[in-house]
Amino acid sequence: MSENLISIAKILNFHGIKGEAKIGFTKGRENQIVALKKVFAKKDGQFSELNVSSVRFHKHFAIIKFKEFKTVNDVEEFKGCDLFLPKEEVEETLSNDEFLISDLVGMDVYDEDGSCIGNVVAVGENLANDLLSVKDGNGKEHLVPFVKEIVPVVDLKAKRIVINNIEGLIN
Repeated sequence: MSENLISIAKILNFHGIKGEAKIGFTKGRENQIVALKKVFAKKDGQFSELNVSSVRFHKHFAIIKFKEFKTVNDVEEFKGCDLFLPKEEVEETLSNDEFLISDLVGMDVYDEDGSCIGNVVAVGENLANDLLSVKDGNGKEHLVPFVKEIVPVVDLKAKRIVINNIEGLIN
């Protein structure tokens, strides 16, 4: 089951005294959070299904009432647990230029001439944009800004990424 699930949020704490949970999630994913009907919480290596009865936002967090949580103690038991959705549900909410990190890691990276540069070993972020960590044939890692001008092609079916290898990006 776990190989088909993608982490989308985390239970940070309780909110109020009626069993509401304060949820942290990725900025810009509010529509995905509002549409939630059920999620899976991972606690002690086990997944528990949680059914959503209401969602609202407070500051930069979601406040979610799960049918299974009646008290603060119920929420406390799951504090720090990641919340997951089936991969297919997450993929349905992605726009054309959004990708799951798990899909990008391991993809081969080519320059515009078709020469293989290496493969993606990780995806990180800085304040401006996401970064692909590309390991070349010599084992050296290069950080590539994951922006359309530098990464014009991501072909999930072929597991292939093409980059505009501008001078100084990857030597």
